[in-house]
Amino acid sequence: MADWVIIVDSLKDFDNAGTPHKVITANDYLARTNLFRGARPKIINLSRSFAYQSRGYYCSLLAEARGHRVIPSVETMIDLGARQLYAQAVPELDDTLAKAIAGSHDTVPKRVLVFFGAVEDHRFDRFGRLVFDWFRCPVLEVTVETGTRPQIKRLAAVPVTKLTLEERALFDAALHNHTRRQWRSKKDRVAPRYSFAALHDPKEAMPPSSLSSLKHWSRIAAKLGVEVEPITRRDLPRLAEFDALFIRETTSIDNHTYRFARRAAQEGMPVIDDPVSMIRCTNKIYLHELMTTNGLAVPPTVIIVDKQDLVRAADELGFPMVLKIPDSSFSRGVAKVGSPAELAALFKAWYEDTDLLLAQKFMPTDFDWRVGVLGGKPLFVSQYMMAKKHWQIVKHGPDGKALEGGFHTPSLGEAPPAVIDVGLRAAQLIGDGLYGVDLKETADGIFVVEVNDNPNIEHGVEDQGEKDQVWIDLTKWFIDKLEA
Repeated sequence: MADWVIIVDSLKDFDNAGTPHKVITANDYLARTNLFRGARPKIINLSRSFAYQSRGYYCSLLAEARGHRVIPSVETMIDLGARQLYAQAVPELDDTLAKAIAGSHDTVPKRVLVFFGAVEDHRFDRFGRLVFDWFRCPVLEVTVETGTRPQIKRLAAVPVTKLTLEERALFDAALHNHTRRQWRSKKDRVAPRYSFAALHDPKEAMPPSSLSSLKHWSRIAAKLGVEVEPITRRDLPRLAEFDALFIRETTSIDNHTYRFARRAAQEGMPVIDDPVSMIRCTNKIYLHELMTTNGLAVPPTVIIVDKQDLVRAADELGFPMVLKIPDSSFSRGVAKVGSPAELAALFKAWYEDTDLLLAQKFMPTDFDWRVGVLGGKPLFVSQYMMAKKHWQIVKHGPDGKALEGGFHTPSLGEAPPAVIDVGLRAAQLIGDGLYGVDLKETADGIFVVEVNDNPNIEHGVEDQGEKDQVWIDLTKWFIDKLEA
């Protein structure tokens, strides 16, 4: 069965003899509904028009419905239809364009063609890759407004039929490079049904899963016909080679982890964490509003909008209290303050970087519960003990080192049903992916502290209770999404 399939309006548009890939017309792809049934080919749509409800548009739309991976996706087609839709990408692209020509006295081109991320002028290699990262389209034309600081005037898809002979040669070379498959399986092994990417940062001090844990998952997943390959932030252009993505770096909306999640979603790939979950979980103010609106107990909280709210926080919460930056993680950006003076000083320091802060009642406990939830079902339940002589589970020292408390992970059958129930209810408000719901169990009840979109899963820790079933369930979640 074909691995890569090229769709054209007419067979005259692309020389079938010049490629090892199957070339079919848009009419054939649209009409032959059983074509490639049971397979997941990668589709490159070279239709002459990507306009809304054109044949090219419907080819990509139906490709997604049939479970085929397609470039460009309908989302990309729509984004490229109007500047206001792709405007979010322009500032970063403008900045990269400016860096590409910094210190150069060469003429700035008014038009840059990007072929699968490749460009003719190597000054713009990084720029071309970034354009393709944002908008996965076979050929993109970037119109540049020259001046003291060149800026992007327009982005548009270009049909291959409009390319000159020289441009067509560049396109053919880029197509060849893009479609080269890196077969990682040994010949004497049964080829895996699926290939999953696990995004990690080898230099991250406290990753959600260590490389050794990912290797353990790889061994479990192999028994289910899945190959797991660790990748890094440099592998974004390769992402479409894989069937699914598991992000094992600390996530943030303003770094590459969100780009990976967004790209995977656009490719139609199952992804943990998905972009929507990242947006929802990385902000504690959103989580507070979501939980309280839906009747889940949270620690008494005051949203700090301006200096006047400090008095209200002191009156309602008392001292000590906990002050948080909305997008803090791993106990960073979270501090306990013991007096109005400490509160005012920390507010002044943190308010320079955020317009809102979160103040919460200090609720000391010996440990926090974390309920791991996957697809609306409990995956694990762990107790994280507070770090020695500290009020958090992680104590960050001035030298950058972190001291963690102990842990205990009972089996799901041994965990308190009420804790699991609250964890499931909180996670279901976010989505059906993987979440870690942090809870405090007190005499007054169970309180939701936060919901993490990329909770730790470390071999020997979170899987201590359910053993390899944690990794089996994780693998099956991705497989079920692929085969749905």
